[in-house]
Amino acid sequence: MSTLPTSTGLDAALAEKVVAWLAPRFDEMEALLKRLVNMESSSFDKEGTDKVGEVIAEILTAEGILVTRLPQQGYGDVFRAEVHGRAGGAHALLLGHRDTVFAKGTVANRPYSRKDKLAFGPGVCDMKAGLVTNIFTLRAIKAVGGLSFPVAALFTGDEEIGSGTGRPEIERAAHGARAVFNTEPGRVSGNVVTGRKGGGSFLIKVTGRAAHSGVNHKDGASAIETLARKIVKLHALTDYEAGITTNVGVIKGGNTHNTVAPWAEAELDLRFVTLDQHKAMTAEIERIVAEPEVPGTTATVTPKSMFLPLEEKHAAGLFALYREAATKDVGFDVGGEFTGGCADSGFTASLGVPTLCGLGPIGGKAHTDDEFCELDSLVPRTQALAATLCRLA
Repeated sequence: MSTLPTSTGLDAALAEKVVAWLAPRFDEMEALLKRLVNMESSSFDKEGTDKVGEVIAEILTAEGILVTRLPQQGYGDVFRAEVHGRAGGAHALLLGHRDTVFAKGTVANRPYSRKDKLAFGPGVCDMKAGLVTNIFTLRAIKAVGGLSFPVAALFTGDEEIGSGTGRPEIERAAHGARAVFNTEPGRVSGNVVTGRKGGGSFLIKVTGRAAHSGVNHKDGASAIETLARKIVKLHALTDYEAGITTNVGVIKGGNTHNTVAPWAEAELDLRFVTLDQHKAMTAEIERIVAEPEVPGTTATVTPKSMFLPLEEKHAAGLFALYREAATKDVGFDVGGEFTGGCADSGFTASLGVPTLCGLGPIGGKAHTDDEFCELDSLVPRTQALAATLCRLA
């Protein structure tokens, strides 16, 4: 289990100061949230996603915070910000992704809006609000003169499609870190995330042999039949008690109803709880796909994306520290919960770095037109994160 001692020196004394600095910032925070939500940043819109990064860099640079841009091909660049520590040493790392699941053009039809204490708009909680939390946390720490150790933040651009370019940068940034905080949205319950499933997608391709289904059926080799047999075996790997699920959610194949199918494809989703399960399930999927089925057909499987799990043992110590900061420094109680969704926090936890997730403002209905953020949580969730950093030994 990852455990962390509580800081008792100058850093801990700064918790009260960062909380006080953030207290009157609601209007600024909401204004920035509105600005970011109203910027297009689909995972596939590199230009738009990079513009969000440039806005973040502009804000932080104006505060004297160093920002480095790490160019990426095809998807949004990675922006790394850092508030230097007074004494150096192992850094703390904040994570946040700028991309959303919404196609370019969504903002024009459905921009930021507010109804009472709820904000709406594409990516408002997943995770533009979390970006606001990271930005203001860095600003608060800079405003009080910094901590004894560096605090860095990584703003990536392709989390919603598997972090293909973001993952290497995240793992590099997490190397040697004392702790990682991911500001994915807080749960509707108000809880933070202390455990997440890992998950991956696989593309299965089957080739067969075409034949007229009435004239010479026996000369064909049906790729669809082979795929169907494999789907049954793959779905049988689901083990609810162990937290493992498999789901073939997309299938394609064949040319016409009266032709033995010469090809077929499927997309498989896998969810798991531990790294050991990941290794075992990947091997089992490969074994099933390689098994002979219909003579004359062959099959291959290719991983498309993979998130690693946030095992709760890596979050326990950090959660205790966060809960203490939330209660004593900010004044709200908070619980931890497990979720089946995946996030970048699994990459850092799987390196053995203490990691906590779901630290952003509270929100819900992510990835839908009804996605919302609870505006009253903007300031206290940011205060709790900043105070936790102050308490981090």
